[in-house]
Amino acid sequence: MIEKFLTRTEFSSYEDFMTNYKVNIPDDFNFGYDVIDEYARTQPDKEAIIWVNDKNEVKHLTYKRYKELTDQCASFFMEIGVEKGDRVMLILKRRIEWWLAMVALHKIGAVAIPATHMLTDKDILYRCHMAGISTIVACGDAEVLEHIQKARRFVPMVRSYISIGPNIPNGFYDFWRGLNEAEPFVRPERNKATDNFLLYFTSGTTGEPKMVMHDFSYPLAHIMTAKFWHNLHDGALHLTLADTGWGKAVWGKFYGQMMTGATVFIYDYEGRFDPANMLKIMEEYHVTSFCAPPTIYRFFIHEDLSKYDLSALKWCTTAGEALNPSVFDEWKRKTGLNIYEAYGQTETTMVVGTYPWIKSKPGSMGVRNPQFNVDVVDENGEHVGPMENGELVIRVDKGKPLGLFKGYYRNDEMTEKRTANGLYHTGDVVYYDEDGYFWFVSRIDDVIKTSGYRVGPFEVESALMTHPAVMECAITAVPDEIRGQIIKATIVLTKEYKDKADEKLVKELQEHAKHETAPYKYPRVIEFVDELPKTISGKIRRVEIRNKK
Repeated sequence: MIEKFLTRTEFSSYEDFMTNYKVNIPDDFNFGYDVIDEYARTQPDKEAIIWVNDKNEVKHLTYKRYKELTDQCASFFMEIGVEKGDRVMLILKRRIEWWLAMVALHKIGAVAIPATHMLTDKDILYRCHMAGISTIVACGDAEVLEHIQKARRFVPMVRSYISIGPNIPNGFYDFWRGLNEAEPFVRPERNKATDNFLLYFTSGTTGEPKMVMHDFSYPLAHIMTAKFWHNLHDGALHLTLADTGWGKAVWGKFYGQMMTGATVFIYDYEGRFDPANMLKIMEEYHVTSFCAPPTIYRFFIHEDLSKYDLSALKWCTTAGEALNPSVFDEWKRKTGLNIYEAYGQTETTMVVGTYPWIKSKPGSMGVRNPQFNVDVVDENGEHVGPMENGELVIRVDKGKPLGLFKGYYRNDEMTEKRTANGLYHTGDVVYYDEDGYFWFVSRIDDVIKTSGYRVGPFEVESALMTHPAVMECAITAVPDEIRGQIIKATIVLTKEYKDKADEKLVKELQEHAKHETAPYKYPRVIEFVDELPKTISGKIRRVEIRNKK
């Protein structure tokens, strides 16, 4: 499938890749018609999705059936008033209906707004008013529906509510009844590749979430994600761990994976993440490619991996936060597999990554994606040299690159601020080495200034992660009259150390940090907790730790 959109699909080296990678963007590209329906026409029995839940239910979806269901869904949505350009919010967890509704909205030309099931009624109110949402499609879970019901009387702009069941409240359409009773689908007028397509409310490690708008060309940017980072091919079985409310779902469970010919594997489970159960699922279904945030690998390396047959697994990737080198090394030791890291944001696709021709450097995000002209600059926007900290930026003075957002919806001022002087400002502090590999330091807001030194949280976290007591940790700043700020470590202990959380362990961890990194970077305050606050994407919310009283 990707041959339709790439000038070349194979490259002999990174230099060849950087020079000759080119995506051809049709003026009216539509993922629903040009990918899903095209597969249904040319390979109707090809498997698009394997969906499994924690009740041992399994669903296999071929492209022929996928087209039929998404046509029915599009027709149903249009019958209840969904039109081109409408904003439709999807709160569907990992239910298979999310994959149907997304393609249906693409075929209509409406704007899909994936959202997490953890939204409260206040969150739903905020999103409905900010985005002008016309329709909400929800999973039938009682808690989700309760929050929507509380918000209903305050959001007159929402015309239609749909539940996939089993609970169908009064005033809600029944998703599956709507599909089964829908008239034959009649294609509406084709969209333009530059039309509004997909809107995400940023998960927000700080401040209120912003509305990030992408256009219809966006899926084509994820050929890079799937083919050249996940290293997928026809017949691969790929599992990305991500809630559908997070942008990582379309990075790893949808667009690029299908275009490369891989089958998308979905594990729909309730409750807390269970590493042992996830490993059993990967073993049972012979998952060949796996992507998850670093947190998941941290849990995995504390399991007895010799109990699981992971021989089918050939490629492992991570994104969402920087990967601690100690986690990389331990996973490699126990499985023989590298973890290929990448970096991007809700506003972008993959900006920096590690590709099949590139050697992984533990702790590095990788090297530049040819779709983006990136640089590292100082506070004045001037280029900095190797090993110097600066802000990672994308040059946009010659136009919007494929994969970069259109802007912040209904917030031109913020869009202009983030793209000032021909640069898109990521807000992330990084450095690059002599080989062109990029290394994450911190968010600009997370840099700690202590006794005249500037310290990035990640380097201290990585030092602490090499101690066997530390499962996870977050480094934040605490105000101090003498030093300005001092370093605090909030730590989740491994099972073996849960009952040893005392002053002796505090001092041991402090001495360990002094040994593993510069002594001035050691945490003067250590707090032990059961879990760290995180966004839906798995990023640690350091702002929440800082604001904790």
